[in-house]
Amino acid sequence: MYADLNDFLADLDRRTLLTRVTEPVSPDLEIAAVTDRVCKSPGGGPALLFAQPSGFDMPVATNVFGSTERMCLALGVNALDDLAREIDELMTPPMPKGMLDALKMLPLVNRLSDLMPKTVKDAPCQEVVRRDGSLDELPILKCWPEDGGRFITLPLVFTKDPETGVRNIGTYRMQVFDGRTTGMHWQRHKGGAQHHRVAERLGKRLEVAVALGPEPVLTYCATAPMPEGLDELLLGGFLSRRRIELVKCITVDLDVPASSHIVLEGYVEPGERRREGPFGDHTGFYSQPDDYPVFHLTCITTRKRPTYLTTIVGIPPMEDYYLGLASERIFLPMIRKTVPEIVDMHFPAEGIFHNLVIVSIDKRYPGHARKIMHAFWGLGQLMFSKTIIVVDKNVDVHDVREVAWIVGTHMDPLRDIQMTRGPVDDLDDAADLPAYGGKMGIDATRKWASEGYTRRWPTRIATTEQAGRRAATILETIQQQPRKG
Repeated sequence: MYADLNDFLADLDRRTLLTRVTEPVSPDLEIAAVTDRVCKSPGGGPALLFAQPSGFDMPVATNVFGSTERMCLALGVNALDDLAREIDELMTPPMPKGMLDALKMLPLVNRLSDLMPKTVKDAPCQEVVRRDGSLDELPILKCWPEDGGRFITLPLVFTKDPETGVRNIGTYRMQVFDGRTTGMHWQRHKGGAQHHRVAERLGKRLEVAVALGPEPVLTYCATAPMPEGLDELLLGGFLSRRRIELVKCITVDLDVPASSHIVLEGYVEPGERRREGPFGDHTGFYSQPDDYPVFHLTCITTRKRPTYLTTIVGIPPMEDYYLGLASERIFLPMIRKTVPEIVDMHFPAEGIFHNLVIVSIDKRYPGHARKIMHAFWGLGQLMFSKTIIVVDKNVDVHDVREVAWIVGTHMDPLRDIQMTRGPVDDLDDAADLPAYGGKMGIDATRKWASEGYTRRWPTRIATTEQAGRRAATILETIQQQPRKG
């Protein structure tokens, strides 16, 4: 596992998975334009390191997590499903049958005890301390022409609940208003927003720390849909197979990853709001301007030679799809603990995480597909799922062409559509009201007589195994023949 962003970038370079851009490129629209085109390349394109952002001597890294291969490297696995199996084993350990089995489980017990983060005295992220520092010193990007300004798009925002002391880490965009203030885009359903609500109720200033460019696994963890109250650093410890090192901030009572390249320390005052946006968002559209809390900078700490890690969001596919793909695979075992009949699930890039969810199930009783829809709408951040398609277990949810075919042949609109209302994502501009709108479930499973289907269900076309093997042999022979002309 990479304990440092520099190590990760160097390894990507060795593997020819990173492209260095040596000519000057402006943080004002140009870096974003280059990154957007690279993200649309087959497989997500390479990671990018802009060595000379115009007007700055600090390099900018983008699209670092923008492929399945790089996402696996960041998490230290060969395949994302390997992590899913590991988490499944962790959550369902076999009962030891004897002393030998118990001894075999000791590494698992030790690993659980090594999840807790630890605090260190000295850290790379505090090699340079600037209480009078300015955000203007950082190559923060303006991504799209109609954006309200420059935005920090990949921050790890640290807060603590003023009453319980429980920590939250989230990735919330921050619009730069000037050298010492930014917006804090705490959407109402997020953990940081809840800490802010508590602070406002108590009339207290909420301290905030923002880590930029930490060890790669933590960038992922800050985006993960962790259940409320569970520390993202525990997930980081599990994924990295070691205790995450933290260091105390200089001006606020918060701990941040020691591996960070840049840390912004500050606070949010109760009751203070400022108009933020518009912002070219992951929906592929500009999100509407609205009033959000204001972050006040009290100190900047950095490495001596930091790299500014950022991301571009926009019309999919973009880098954020691969971060979401990791959550899709990692959290599947956890969801199965609540809904064990789920076989697989997929969030297509075009669905932007919450607009389209495809779920395959081991159907066991009438109305089972509708039960799955309602279960998803009641599970954590899955509550934002606007359209849920439920198919049988023999359908490959990752093959969107197959799913479209199955939906078209298995679904009757009058019979198989479930409509309801509930919470929707704050960025859903199609809803009549902010954060509240409609949802649709599509039952694309085979229908049973016990569900009122009295006709004979059609049989899926398939050749015999013998004919299939013979066809494969013939095709291989054809492909080996020299082509004329």
